[in-house]
Amino acid sequence: MSDMENKEFDENDYEDVCFICRRPESKAGKMFHLPQNISVCNDCMHKTMDTVSQMDYNGMLNDPALVQEWENMTHMSDRGKTHMDAKDDEDEDTGEEENKKNKKRPYMGGFPGGFPNISFVNLSDLQGDGTIPNRQRLKKKKKGDKPVLDINNIPAPHKIKAQLDEYIVGQEYAKKVISVAVYNHYKRVATGTMDEIEIEKSNILMIGPTGCGKTYLVKTLARLLDVPLAITDATTLTEAGYIGDDIESVVSKLLAAADNEVERAEQGIIFIDEIDKIAKKKNTTSRDVSGESVQQGMLKLLEGAEIEVPVGSNSKNAMVPLTTINTKNILFICGGAFPDLEEIIKQRLKKQTSIGFSADLKDKFDKEKNILSKVTVEDIKKFGMIPEFIGRLPIICTLEGLSKDMMVKILKEPKNAILKQYQKLLELDEVKLEFDEGALESIAEKAMEKDTGARALRAIIEEFMLDIMYEIPKDDNIGRVTITRGYIEGNGGPVIDIRSNRMLAIEEKDTESEPMGE
Repeated sequence: MSDMENKEFDENDYEDVCFICRRPESKAGKMFHLPQNISVCNDCMHKTMDTVSQMDYNGMLNDPALVQEWENMTHMSDRGKTHMDAKDDEDEDTGEEENKKNKKRPYMGGFPGGFPNISFVNLSDLQGDGTIPNRQRLKKKKKGDKPVLDINNIPAPHKIKAQLDEYIVGQEYAKKVISVAVYNHYKRVATGTMDEIEIEKSNILMIGPTGCGKTYLVKTLARLLDVPLAITDATTLTEAGYIGDDIESVVSKLLAAADNEVERAEQGIIFIDEIDKIAKKKNTTSRDVSGESVQQGMLKLLEGAEIEVPVGSNSKNAMVPLTTINTKNILFICGGAFPDLEEIIKQRLKKQTSIGFSADLKDKFDKEKNILSKVTVEDIKKFGMIPEFIGRLPIICTLEGLSKDMMVKILKEPKNAILKQYQKLLELDEVKLEFDEGALESIAEKAMEKDTGARALRAIIEEFMLDIMYEIPKDDNIGRVTITRGYIEGNGGPVIDIRSNRMLAIEEKDTESEPMGE
């Protein structure tokens, strides 16, 4: 197949887009094809012709004021060659009387009289081929395509959780909740309705301290299910008309993640992080364009509605195609740290205390680590989330803070654990990296002091691994490096084994094990 045939085949995979209203062919209908690969839909073509037919050309041409204005413009000095001059040059041989006649009706825009300050678009002046980049184009929906999801291929909840266990340490309750919610959601999407009973989708609200694995849990889930995933930040969202991202931009990111395939995007997952940042601002008299207004604007997205979104852009004002996406089958997962929510929960629990020998004391909940597990809808409402928004997130899932033992497991147990990453890096230099238990406990203790969750582990390891990663490539004799607790705490150093000595010891051991003579 030649290059021209390949190009034609690729072009046929995409829809034509109206040059004026930017709607694709699937929404606007049949297109009129103009030169320079420009397509115009039926509606825009009729509107253009109606507008042109209603213009009073004769009135504009015979208006003395307009003609006088044009003559004044043409007699201005140092303005270069005008359209009238260009016309005169073309008509040099037509006779003096014909030129005088044309001067009464100056040449402009291809018409003998022309209009002051009005010009007609010449299609040949448009630069480029008039096409839209593929990342901003919609693929045609082919007939006979198989559905993206099959009810027989959806993994059961216990299988989803088993796969999550390989990457995520702890958070058993959160993994169980998400596994069941995702299984029920995609079972609902794949089957449509069951016995004419329409099943509503179950959006999820994840609450947990920073660094406990909210975002990582969703990323891992989407990778295992092989569905399009869009991760966005609620801090950039504002009410429509204000500087910032429109609320519909979260759906645009999902469409981009699905390679602009609308059907595949309508079965994806949208994770909105930092959802607590759009809580109602307290004690403010100004318009809350990035708080309560955003919550109200997201209600239709969470519930399920036809949303018109731009393709390849976050703004509808850009000259890009527009398409319609139904969010009825899109699973929304919202996550946030919700700072100071613990205090709201403690205040509610303290009101339930009593007096007596077996009474609960007021300071009982001050030392409780997993206080977020006692959260209720009233607590979230008091934090600043409106009731309509909370009602569209029926599943509330809390994640517990990381303990020291969980930190140690995170360092070494997951498939892509941090220590395994550094061991792989040193293996490329033929050096074996090991950590003793004391070193791992020391790293976990330092991470607990920073109070930033699992993110602190990477920062601490980067700090003490800098010198090792710098010095090891200098010496080819180094065969193994063992990190000790003393090195982590700054009162010792790593244990380094020389490659030559180790190889000599192995050779001696092999010699001793051989039988003596024949």
